[in-house]
Amino acid sequence: MTTRLEDTDLEGLAEKAGRELEDAPALDILRWAADTFGSRFCVTSSMEDAVMAHLASRAFPGVDVVFLDTGYHFPETIGTRDAVAAVMDVNVITLTPRQTVAEQDAEYGPRLHDRDPDLCCALRKVQPLEEGLREYDAWATGLRRDESPTRANTPVVGWDARRRKVKISPIARWTQADVDAYVAEHGVLTNPLLMDGYPSIGCAPCTRRVLEGEDIRSGRWAGSNKTECGLHG
Repeated sequence: MTTRLEDTDLEGLAEKAGRELEDAPALDILRWAADTFGSRFCVTSSMEDAVMAHLASRAFPGVDVVFLDTGYHFPETIGTRDAVAAVMDVNVITLTPRQTVAEQDAEYGPRLHDRDPDLCCALRKVQPLEEGLREYDAWATGLRRDESPTRANTPVVGWDARRRKVKISPIARWTQADVDAYVAEHGVLTNPLLMDGYPSIGCAPCTRRVLEGEDIRSGRWAGSNKTECGLHG
């Protein structure tokens, strides 16, 4: 296991790398992360597609790919995770909440996601991720600036102050066209729901198809003011 750096060193490292790597290709950013953090680096994936897992496997074969199984995923999402684990040179790690859906229903009442989606996300996403990231100094996400206004300023390398970790978004500058081109060039696995009207895929109860002309994330928590699950803000 690579030795952990002090928080002050990590924060300074993140700020410096964010400036120096702003225009670097995604693969180079991931290679920097692999060289810098070694086994204390992981990639998170929602299994909307396997672009991040595929990129990371090229930069760091055997890299840990962390997936949050909330208990509410579409079967297609679980199938994508299983396919990634089977065909890519990565180590898929599945995190689960402290409570099963049934246990949560018993304590908070059924359909918490309808009544208090922020609490549901906190219990089933944010808490498991924070526990799962404890062994890492840096984590990579598939965030892109073009996805929504709340992500427009996403740095390619930044400091996650809440978790005290380096947060890496190597495809932050990519557009959807860039993602589509990469998928086509490399034959990357994608979630079948992407071809069925779901350009952004979350938990089944809180995700609907997107209508023509709508923002790609408008199908998430539709009918509410919620736009993020809390993992990235």
